Amino acid sequence: MDQRITIKIAGQDYTLKAATPEHEELIRKAAETINAKIAAYTSKFPGRAMTDIMSFVALNESISNLALQKKLDGINAEVKSLTEATESYLKNNM
Repeated sequence: MDQRITIKIAGQDYTLKAATPEHEELIRKAAETINAKIAAYTSKFPGRAMTDIMSFVALNESISNLALQKKLDGINAEVKSLTEATESYLKNNM
C-alpha cells in the first residue's frame, strides 16, 4: 500500500505517495539533491528568480540523466558484444 510522505523543495511542502520504503528513500534523496542544487545556484546567482534557479536545476539534472543514459547504453552494447563473443566461442569450441 502506498504511504503518504511530505517533502520540502525550495521551502514548499509537497505530499506524495511512496509505493515502497525504497521508493520513499529515493524521493527523499531526490528532494535533498534538488535543495542542495537550489542552494548552490542561489548563492552563485544571487537575486535571480526562483523560476530561473529551478530551470538551472532541471537543466542540470536532465544533462546528468542523459549522460548516464548514454554511458549505460555503451555498457549494454559492450555486454551484448561480449555475450555474443562468448556464445560464439562456446559454440565453436564445444
